[in-house]
Amino acid sequence: MAIPFSVASAAYGQTQRLVPDAKGLLNPSSLTSAAGQGPDFGQLVSQSIEGLVEAGKTSDTLSTDFINGNANIVDVVTAVSQTELAIDSLVAIRDRVISAYEEIMRMPI
Repeated sequence: MAIPFSVASAAYGQTQRLVPDAKGLLNPSSLTSAAGQGPDFGQLVSQSIEGLVEAGKTSDTLSTDFINGNANIVDVVTAVSQTELAIDSLVAIRDRVISAYEEIMRMPI
C-alpha cells in the first residue's frame, strides 16, 4: 500500500517537532555523562531522531525527483532503505528502554 506524500510529509513534520521538545528536556549541564566521558543518553536519542527526520526528508525528496524524472531508482531505493533502517533502530531502542524501565519498576524496594 502506497502512502501519499502529504501523509508522509505530515508525519515527518510531527517527528521534527519532537526534536526541539526533546532538546528542551535536557539540562545544559547534563550533555555529558556523570564521568564526563561522552554524550548523555537523551542527547543520543535526540540526534537519532534528527537523523531519522533527515533520512525521511531525503527519501521523500528523491521519491519526488524520481516521479518527475530527475532521480535514479537505485538512489530512491537506497534512501528508503536507510530510512526504514533508521526507524527500525529507533523502535528497537525504544523497546529496550521500555523493557528496562519495566524491569526497574518490578524491583523490590
